[in-house]
Amino acid sequence: MRVAVSDNGEELGIVKSVLTPGDDFEKGMRQFQAVAKELLNGKKPDAAAGGIAGSLDKEHAVLLRSPNMPGWVGKPLKEEIEKMIGAPLHIENDAALAGLGEATAGAARGYAIAAYVTVSTGVGGARIVDGKIDRNAAGFEIGHQIINYDGEARTLEEYVSGSGILRRFGKMPQEIADTAIWEEVAHALAYGLHNTILHWSPEILILGGPLILESQFPFEKCKHYLADSILPVFPSVPEVAIAELGDRSGLYGALAHLCQPR
Repeated sequence: MRVAVSDNGEELGIVKSVLTPGDDFEKGMRQFQAVAKELLNGKKPDAAAGGIAGSLDKEHAVLLRSPNMPGWVGKPLKEEIEKMIGAPLHIENDAALAGLGEATAGAARGYAIAAYVTVSTGVGGARIVDGKIDRNAAGFEIGHQIINYDGEARTLEEYVSGSGILRRFGKMPQEIADTAIWEEVAHALAYGLHNTILHWSPEILILGGPLILESQFPFEKCKHYLADSILPVFPSVPEVAIAELGDRSGLYGALAHLCQPR
């Protein structure tokens, strides 16, 4: 859980990071309240924005589905936080906000159409067009695209996410040094990126998340596999780059989201 306050709508102040207390919504709300109170230091915010992993209802007030946070599903997230801070709250999918952050302040600055893919406990992503999260009916869930079918549908998230790697190999990504395993993961991710590029036709694709930024993931090998699979369809592969803002991309995205006209 990362929280920051901006005094001018352009820059982040102190960033406070704390471990989310498991799958306990009430405890998570108490923890957020304590951090927000500390950072606000008696000030009242004009508005707030934040991201959470999973799909939201049409009002972006309640989490509908979240494989990694089932205890937060159906809880009055927007209502609770608005009561705490005394200001309106805008909630988005966390990967969508991270993508917006990279498009406005990170590796995709200057590009009109960007795709962002994050690989962490799960796999998420978003399409950013002209500095805004692209319109959608129910969010973006690229991690659940099917990339293999052998009698049972298997998703990208099952192959390349931290939770998927743990189930398959019995180790967390940061513990894996076997190059053969990493090549397999890179190849699987390249298939998912291939599909994402075909669907979203971006000018640039940004890869982020702990598995990309904090492990031995072979980024150049993944780009090689991607180029080999995409070239027969598109005349060239869009630029593929690593996220620049690290674990603060979502905070920058939240700030950009708040400052956009409505």
